[in-house]
Amino acid sequence: MKTTRTGSAPAAAPAGTAAGAAAGTEADSGARLLKSMLRVRRLEEKCVELYSAAKIRGFMHVYIGEEAVAAGVLATIGPEDAVVATYREHGHALLTGVPARAILAEMYGFVEGCCRGRGGSMHLFDARHRFFGGNAIVAGGLPLAVGLALADRMAGRDHVTVCFFGEGAVAEGEFHEALNLAALWQLPVLFCCENNLYAMGTALDRSESQTDIALKAAAYEVPAWAVDGMDALAVEEAARRAVDAVRAGGGPHFLELRTYRFRAHSMYDPELYRDKAEVAAWMQHDPIDALRARLTASGTFSDDDWAALQTEVDAEIDDAVAFAEAGTPEPVADLTRFVYSEAPR
Repeated sequence: MKTTRTGSAPAAAPAGTAAGAAAGTEADSGARLLKSMLRVRRLEEKCVELYSAAKIRGFMHVYIGEEAVAAGVLATIGPEDAVVATYREHGHALLTGVPARAILAEMYGFVEGCCRGRGGSMHLFDARHRFFGGNAIVAGGLPLAVGLALADRMAGRDHVTVCFFGEGAVAEGEFHEALNLAALWQLPVLFCCENNLYAMGTALDRSESQTDIALKAAAYEVPAWAVDGMDALAVEEAARRAVDAVRAGGGPHFLELRTYRFRAHSMYDPELYRDKAEVAAWMQHDPIDALRARLTASGTFSDDDWAALQTEVDAEIDDAVAFAEAGTPEPVADLTRFVYSEAPR
């Protein structure tokens, strides 16, 4: 039987690693991760504002509070790798490389959007950046990720597929089928469970008899461990070890990223299922504030650095809003376009 790991991250690097190099790496990684998280936070704060002004319509689910997960994991892959996400995917799309302009234009419903305005908030998709959703069906992205990984394996490509999903997905058959096949065929998939404790409005311990999600993955002989999903540096370290192992032919790996969303499930959610004091307590562990404080304490990040970063990110988001505001609706004549495949010209 293969050895699996569950409950904690793999052992630290062997003694002899240069302490100075490690410190420099943390400073560099920390600044980069802080920027990634702030980009996601500012984009989504703007989305909430625009949604409240009825500029964005339909359902919308924001990632505020969970930014360390996407920032840490996506820092470890390259443009050739594939990413599959859920309907809470604005941050994943942005950090995979989909421009903020294309994301906001899509949410406005305009043709300049990444899906010509046909997908909206829940269905962002951009094949050029190998971002395959934005999947609204709970656990629907898992079999898709297995298929993408199988295609890469059959084509002899040295790619990794990263699949994000919530802990609510583990109650679905697709979760078990996907992990079983990925392990059976030793496919290059990194499964990332974003465990924010509430599958929509149901607490994890009210739906699952076994609440250790990593242990469920280990049952399929998939190396799995839990990570503090509010610590971007810890997420990046764990994800890099997992991605390196997957790319080296080690088969699928699994991360349970223990995180928390600060806002309700969706913009329509009255949030009656959790106590306000619980939310306030988790907000004391804001991943952006925590990383900024850590970098400041180390002397590698100043108040001026923070001000400059905010200015840079705000400019990017303001530009994206202006671009979306100037967008154009798809002509009515194209209403049925893409319903059927188009003949080659």
